[in-house]
Amino acid sequence: MIIRLNIAELAIRRKSGLLVTGGLGSCVGVALYDPVRKIAGLTHIFMNDSTPYNLTSENLLKYADTALPLMLDKMLREGALREELVAKIAGGSQFFDYNRIGREFDLSVGGKNILAVKKALKTLGIPLKGEDVGGNISRTMKLYVDSGKVEVISLSKGYKKVF
Repeated sequence: MIIRLNIAELAIRRKSGLLVTGGLGSCVGVALYDPVRKIAGLTHIFMNDSTPYNLTSENLLKYADTALPLMLDKMLREGALREELVAKIAGGSQFFDYNRIGREFDLSVGGKNILAVKKALKTLGIPLKGEDVGGNISRTMKLYVDSGKVEVISLSKGYKKVF
């Protein structure tokens, strides 16, 4: 079974199947996996920080600081053990050179998203075991539930990475 996720969506699957999210530009895809129980989760993070916004149950999955704790909770309820979980991430690209157009930012949106995801994972005690982030490509991220393998591709750039 293939489950396709859009921005601000989350899917949890056991034993078999494929979780896929595409259009990872500045967004970051986060895969969590319990290799002992073969429980996999994938979410598509849109923004780094929810604090400037009015939160509703409909938009909690947009932000790294709210989506990842929700994902962890759902995986634990599904039977995953926190101490077994590992994370893999992809995305966080920067498509525009803001310095060339007269604007300066500390980090691009993609860079902020990468840092926020890594901070949330560290806070939750989940080790990051693989990443394919940054650059200026759009990515599709596939998480194979039976193995925890992540495949990242960019058709427009002829790019593929498996980790």
